[in-house]
Amino acid sequence: MNKFISIFSLICITLLSSSWVNAAADLEVNTPAISAIKNSMQARHAQLNPHYNSGAVGLTADGLIAVRDTTAVPLKDRGGINSLVAAENGDRNALYKEIAAGNGHPEWAGEIRSTFASRWVDKAQSGWYYQSAGGWVKK
Repeated sequence: MNKFISIFSLICITLLSSSWVNAAADLEVNTPAISAIKNSMQARHAQLNPHYNSGAVGLTADGLIAVRDTTAVPLKDRGGINSLVAAENGDRNALYKEIAAGNGHPEWAGEIRSTFASRWVDKAQSGWYYQSAGGWVKK
């Protein structure tokens, strides 16, 4: 009987501690690193906005962005669009990792990425493109 109580207690402690790990992340957590990333993204947004509006760039299902239609990019801007997208994706990846670390759970980065992927689409302006299971969709 003593052994049963010990095993039962161990199972209860394991279940309770895992529920703490699965608690919702604080997506509003702020650290100097997160502030720097957000500032960088905000500064870049003015350059990306016309490309979102034209449909050249879209939101991917994994919380990043991608060049969707290069023909929608003026010829003079085609060289720079790839570097803009790469810089934005670098910041987005860093943001997800920093938010997870700011919550004390670096292993949550994937879940935070998924949450942000949905949020980016929800906040996207009408006419912007995003990826769904069936491909690119215009909002």
